[in-house]
Amino acid sequence: MKKFIMSVTLAGALLAVPSISEASLNIGDRGDDVRQLQSALNDNGKNIAVDGVFGPQTLGAVKAHQLANSISSPAGNFYGTAGPATLGSLGLSNSSSGSSTATQTATTVSNSSSSGIISTAKSLVGSSYVWGGTSPSGFDCSGFIQYAFAQNGQSIPRTVSQMWSAGTSVSSPRTGDIVFFETRTGPSHAGIYLGNNQFIHSGSSTGVTISNMSNPYWSKAYMGAKRL
Repeated sequence: MKKFIMSVTLAGALLAVPSISEASLNIGDRGDDVRQLQSALNDNGKNIAVDGVFGPQTLGAVKAHQLANSISSPAGNFYGTAGPATLGSLGLSNSSSGSSTATQTATTVSNSSSSGIISTAKSLVGSSYVWGGTSPSGFDCSGFIQYAFAQNGQSIPRTVSQMWSAGTSVSSPRTGDIVFFETRTGPSHAGIYLGNNQFIHSGSSTGVTISNMSNPYWSKAYMGAKRL
């Protein structure tokens, strides 16, 4: 009888754990998932607005929590990203249930990852272009892409030519794929596809910006899309 009561109590506790729908949350994200994150951070000693907007205040609270709990540090790829380890330490869980097939699971992870990459990339619009730059203080085109992927747990090659060689060609890009352009000989510029014929990239004259692939310059230089 005692064992039965204990099992019921444990099951109730597990069901009571709040869940969120995304694999990770990043600056620029909005919605109920962010509100749950903000509430959990406040329950752990922070004092931030619960407004559903992952802005600088929430970013600072996430970083402070990660440092205090040895989850990540300024040298880590996931510093400031509320991924599974951070969410778990706050008593939050991922609401995605196990899929019946490995393909379905991979698709779910891929979609969540792409969403995070796009959120990270869009949050960096306006960052300056710096040759060889790999941080928000300044990016070159490949440094920008590598940073957006790294912030969401994906390690990809550093240069455009290496990305081109490592990727799998796709006939029609989907959100999160990398689109390549021949601005010099061979693949020499790249960006992240956003959908609706738009891509985000760090241009030498614009910094991080969103451009349309139908623009005559980009349509003429377009080489193809690849998935990493």
